[in-house]
Amino acid sequence: MLRKIILGALVLGVLLAAEQSAAAAAVAVSADAAARPIPQTAGEILRRIDDNRLSDGKIAVMNMTIHGRRGDRTVSAKTWQRNSSDSFTEYLAPAREKGAKMLKLGDQLWTYSPDTDRTILISGHMLRQSVMGSDMSYEDMLEDPVLANNYSAAVSGEETLDGRPVWALELTAKKDDLAYAKRRLWVDRERFITLKENLYAKSGALLKTLDVTAVMQVDGRWLAKAMIYKDALKKDGNGTSVVIETLEFNNDLPETLFSKASLRK
Repeated sequence: MLRKIILGALVLGVLLAAEQSAAAAAVAVSADAAARPIPQTAGEILRRIDDNRLSDGKIAVMNMTIHGRRGDRTVSAKTWQRNSSDSFTEYLAPAREKGAKMLKLGDQLWTYSPDTDRTILISGHMLRQSVMGSDMSYEDMLEDPVLANNYSAAVSGEETLDGRPVWALELTAKKDDLAYAKRRLWVDRERFITLKENLYAKSGALLKTLDVTAVMQVDGRWLAKAMIYKDALKKDGNGTSVVIETLEFNNDLPETLFSKASLRK
């Protein structure tokens, strides 16, 4: 049971990490983004990507399906996310997962299982592990989501991807302790959303891929609606897919939600 909770937490965490916030209020940023000039450098493009997907608070309901070797498993959950580091997740379905919760505060992560009435801190070597059937690691969800903080960028070309004009960006880590030393992004040149991403080890080996299969517009921002993650080192399985059912920007989330006490409520 615990492993399943962790797996769900992982998938949600990575999703949130991909869209977490540190910028101004959603509406204000959207209006500002529309009026801003076209970026002239790779660094400016990277900041526009961060500005588009980051906010001070959001509430999302999502379904995630792990396409494992023995079949698919789908989990539904609701997540409240605050600034660039905190989130609270409650699992809604299936019945055996319902009531399980996950709390992330900065670089710490706890899970709660109603079956055992136990709260567990996920730490140490577990953070570096892949989880059964999953295509992600715990490091993915704990990584600073602000790309401009962690990577330097260079434009390697202009291409067309699924009919959309994109920049191809090459990202190089500024720090040695990041999970991915290099990243290659394909970024929509009009919407500033990443449509495809490859993540690499320091050796140059491809580790993981992300493909956005549907997008949506919320408060003037273009965001991922559906996506699939794949561990490139796995020889079986078809990745982990995530679909956002609803998403609301909200900068007035209750402080009490982001505490260990909320896990047992």
